[in-house]
Amino acid sequence: MKLAQLLKPIGTLAVACSMALTGLTTHAQEEDTIKVGVLHSLSGTMAISETTLKDTMLMLIEEQNKKGGLLGKQLEAVVVDPASDWPLFAEKTRELITQEEVDAIFGCWTSVSRKSVLPVIEELNGILFYPVQYEGEESSRNVFYTGAAPNQQAIPAVNYLMNEVGIKRWVLAGTDYVYPRTTNKILEAYLKANGVSDEDIMINYTPFGHSDWQNIVSDIKRFGSQGKPTAVVSTINGDANVPFYRELGNQGVSAEDIPVVAFSVGEEELSGIDTKPLVGHLAAWNYFMSVDTDQNEAFIEKWHDFIGSEERVTNDPMEAHYIGFNMWVKAVEKAGTTDTDAVIDAMVGVKVPNLTGGISEMLPNHHIEKPVHIGEIQDNGQFLTVWQTEDLVPGDAWSDYLEGSKDLIADWTDPVNCGNYNTKTKQCLGAAPAAE
Repeated sequence: MKLAQLLKPIGTLAVACSMALTGLTTHAQEEDTIKVGVLHSLSGTMAISETTLKDTMLMLIEEQNKKGGLLGKQLEAVVVDPASDWPLFAEKTRELITQEEVDAIFGCWTSVSRKSVLPVIEELNGILFYPVQYEGEESSRNVFYTGAAPNQQAIPAVNYLMNEVGIKRWVLAGTDYVYPRTTNKILEAYLKANGVSDEDIMINYTPFGHSDWQNIVSDIKRFGSQGKPTAVVSTINGDANVPFYRELGNQGVSAEDIPVVAFSVGEEELSGIDTKPLVGHLAAWNYFMSVDTDQNEAFIEKWHDFIGSEERVTNDPMEAHYIGFNMWVKAVEKAGTTDTDAVIDAMVGVKVPNLTGGISEMLPNHHIEKPVHIGEIQDNGQFLTVWQTEDLVPGDAWSDYLEGSKDLIADWTDPVNCGNYNTKTKQCLGAAPAAE
């Protein structure tokens, strides 16, 4: 047998070994990343709001990787689409943690999606950063609430309308799910505590994706024609806002007649409609794209470069992801690991700049400090700030205006280490209540 024939099997074996080693190396390289879950609806009724948040996370992760990553590793985004299907949020969360082995999840918009995720994230001991305003009445060790609590949005907005505009009658209009119902429950109690009678409060709920607003807007006009200044406090969510505002314009409901203050309508939602009939209507957020700070200017420039269009707007939940992501990075660096328990402990007390010129801190109740801005819609789809708090407002997980809640605090540090600690009985009440 010739030498070449003798060497052929050895060569084949060497190639096979080399391929196997290459495969192992590739697998090791794949594992040598820190995975970040991105859990936002890219289809369905909430895609109008959530798709931009997915893009925001991709931008933040790319920017961090350009800085050298985290703990010597590159970050890897794992994007899933729960498709505005609330039970699917839970399934996708389980998939992200058990199959993809992500170290943190940034996601959800609606409270019903967050409520769906909550038992899974707690069972599997994951971390969720939730970037949208919510109704409070909840606290989880595994969730960091970077959006506004009611005392950072809803209550200041009502105070502004009551004290600065002189509103006497109130329409509480919302989408039919936990966030509007609980927020309106808080607002109704607050209004009554401030002398507003039952007959001066109108409450209305509509399904997700509701499109026929003619009768409801007619009812609002009728309610506002009783000789008392009237306003609409809107917790309408998702793409239902487009026909709602269109119908206001169709029926000539101007901000001078019945101002609307919205908690779920920002620059992104307004970018798809004709805003001229809506000029003067209001929104309450903790950030507007029009805020004039160096930090915001730099953020907008990076966003436009990343997305490839100067027409794309920024909004409040984007800033909440910006704050939450930077806090997570600092906490991981502080802990020296992505281990869930170590990062959760390291998060409290972390401070990062926000985009409005202040410094936000993660509090022991897993909420952050935020300014409050009231803005008027302009004909270009932007907001003109007409009022803002002088200082940052600490988020409060439990309402001071609801029986059963006003004595509760959340504090995830020792010795309390509880999400619903009763300050009178000195007892931890246990798990938070389920969604309504």
